[in-house]
Amino acid sequence: MHELSLALEICRMAEERLEREALPRLVSLGLEVGDEAGVEPGNLQFCLEALLSAPPFAGARPVITRRRGDDLRVTYFEVEDGGPDD
Repeated sequence: MHELSLALEICRMAEERLEREALPRLVSLGLEVGDEAGVEPGNLQFCLEALLSAPPFAGARPVITRRRGDDLRVTYFEVEDGGPDD
């Protein structure tokens, strides 16, 4: 189940980015998964949902887009803007 290892690394990258840039709470993160990437998107989604439900993420959601090819790419981290209306 290498999807768990991938999910752990993706969460590590997100946490590092949040800390480094003093960003507020993560809302969602986007991923592109190629059909030939050797990754089962449903398993990756499950693992990410479990990891993102715990601190420091507090319920962020993964958004996985299927693509042609063999790429696996983090495309974005969406964070709260930290404005007065939040």
